[in-house]
Amino acid sequence: MEPVENRETKWNTVAPYRRRLYAFLIDYLVIIGYGLILVLLSFVLRSFFQSLFLKNSFVAELAGFCFITLPVMLYFIFMEASRKGGTLGKRMQNIRVVKQDGKRIGLGRAAFRSIIKFLPWEISHFSIWNMVRPSDFPDSFITSILITVNILAFLYIFFPLTNKQRKNVYDWIAGTTVVSYKK
Repeated sequence: MEPVENRETKWNTVAPYRRRLYAFLIDYLVIIGYGLILVLLSFVLRSFFQSLFLKNSFVAELAGFCFITLPVMLYFIFMEASRKGGTLGKRMQNIRVVKQDGKRIGLGRAAFRSIIKFLPWEISHFSIWNMVRPSDFPDSFITSILITVNILAFLYIFFPLTNKQRKNVYDWIAGTTVVSYKK
């Protein structure tokens, strides 16, 4: 792995793909836990959630963003901009997100990275809402968006295997890298 210069912590190598993958799986368990809490709340607050999700596609999409995507993005933003530099999964795998110069990322860069990272996820939500609810968009448009989302997901999964820095698309765009550290 390539060394990354740093003066702040005790790490110097790019995080291996396997540790990034394990970190993602751990974080996905956190997301599933949050999803289960939402499901339980939806039973308790059924009429409130029905009023949001049954109104129209736009309101349903906005409610989905506010209840699902935004909280998940905020988890990644605040955890990766913290002094620990990573989500629970990254911390358990002893990896963190840093800027190119090896310093901690701020909230702005963490937000930019997360927006790029979760853009395919949110686009798929848009497509699904427009598939299950009456929509003004033609089926061919929705299908092409879903195909694009699947291509992006494939790219996000395998792109780190194509470069020595093990960077993902959103790391290149946001000017970040994921590195290993020693406790």
